[in-house]
Amino acid sequence: MKYPFFKITALASTLLLTTACEKDLLEQVNPNQPTTASFWATSADAVQGVNACYSGLQQLGTYRRWYNFAYDLRSDDGFSQSPWGELADFTKFTQVNYNFEVSQNLWRDGYRAIWRCNQVVTNVPAIEMDAKLKARVIAEARFLRALFYFNLVSLYGNVPLALEPSTLDYRPTQGTEEAVWNQVYADLLAAKPDLDVSYTGTDIGRATRNAAATLLGKAYMQNRRWADASAQFAEVINSNQYSLTNTYTDNFRHTTENNSESIFEVQFSDAKQGGNDGDDATSSEGGQRSQFWGAPDAGGFVDGEVRPWVVTEFLKEGTTAGTRDPRLAATVFYNRRQFSTALPADGDTLVYGVGFFTRYDKNDRRNLTRVYWRKYQTDYYRNFENFDSPINHRVMRFADVLLLQAEALNEQGQTANAIPLINRVRSRATLAPLTSGSFDQTSLRTQIMHERVTELTGEGLRWFDLKRWNLLNSQSTVDQLKARDADFNNFVVGKSNLLPIPQVDIDAAGLTQNPGWQ
Repeated sequence: MKYPFFKITALASTLLLTTACEKDLLEQVNPNQPTTASFWATSADAVQGVNACYSGLQQLGTYRRWYNFAYDLRSDDGFSQSPWGELADFTKFTQVNYNFEVSQNLWRDGYRAIWRCNQVVTNVPAIEMDAKLKARVIAEARFLRALFYFNLVSLYGNVPLALEPSTLDYRPTQGTEEAVWNQVYADLLAAKPDLDVSYTGTDIGRATRNAAATLLGKAYMQNRRWADASAQFAEVINSNQYSLTNTYTDNFRHTTENNSESIFEVQFSDAKQGGNDGDDATSSEGGQRSQFWGAPDAGGFVDGEVRPWVVTEFLKEGTTAGTRDPRLAATVFYNRRQFSTALPADGDTLVYGVGFFTRYDKNDRRNLTRVYWRKYQTDYYRNFENFDSPINHRVMRFADVLLLQAEALNEQGQTANAIPLINRVRSRATLAPLTSGSFDQTSLRTQIMHERVTELTGEGLRWFDLKRWNLLNSQSTVDQLKARDADFNNFVVGKSNLLPIPQVDIDAAGLTQNPGWQ
């Protein structure tokens, strides 16, 4: 079910800055046009303002489209053969134009959303309104600001740390990665106490206390602060508010959103099909991943594909019944005859209602060797893709928390305590449980890497894993990635772990470009 609070009204999307400049008599300011001076007056303004912050999650440069390219296709589990050569090069660590649309959208839309959050944090405290609601609205804005900075610092490193509403003369300083991460921690620690534990009705989808704890834990994980991360994840797990859904695919369908496993989702809707990609009341609120990654001969652009090693990873072990891991068919469309395994080749994968071999044997046989994303595709209820998918993007879900807590515990030497958490995830896939005496810290670390592929691949998390595991920091580890993803032949250690800061901002704000991109 969809809830409308993310909808940007004309009022919230036009909070424009005013100046004291003289105007020509024929260029009078519309007295009905809202401004920052007149808008922040009531509790309704406060709520509407934070709703505009949430809408920042739905933009092209955030979770609607390009997020998936930046985090999945630049990782070793995905890649692109897009006919748009510049887009394919972007996923191959090759970018000549530092103002390339995709990278610039990622930067622009992240900061546009942060600007909205800054307005809420700055202006709402002065509004006379219910104290609890005021605190919650500010906490929601701080949570969202932390999320946007979490993504920006992971992509661009030393990014400007803007914490005030923008003005014509405001120039935020370029923060170090450490300073940006510290701001993420500070925002989330401040937000947690004032966020509600859960919501009902039209407020479902707002940031909760456990969403803040989860994001804080993930931020600590990226900086290898294992004990701090573990404490946050323990809060989430011990709250007993979450459980794994009975069916794995419930996490990637619009009919089962905001479920027991969901911690935070971007709320998408196809209600305004054909709407523009802008940021006003007429804009579409549909996700676009399924259109860009859809399989050929089914309306998709096929701009994102899956590396075959991912399928092989799933086939390393079967279920307790001797069948293939059910998450494989839920994750990819693939030719089951292509992969040699002792596991029985169960029924042909249906690609939008037609068997994989049947669909691709009749036209371009080269497609028989390719692997396409199924996770987040709409094939379960229609036989085509378009630009308006109603499927919410699950930013944080409970299975990820269980595996991250297992990793954090193992890194602290608590290997035996980590294994039951992994087994909770394996149990849903009907895999045999891991036994405690069979693993030491090193071997369980390797096992966790496997578990994260089979449970979470294609969910925008792999890039964070590669960075946290230090696989991007040395030539020897990058060479390991090359063995399964040829795109890493272009990866330059000390450069390619970050995107270039858009040149237009380098020129306008005097920022320092990232190493290797000068």
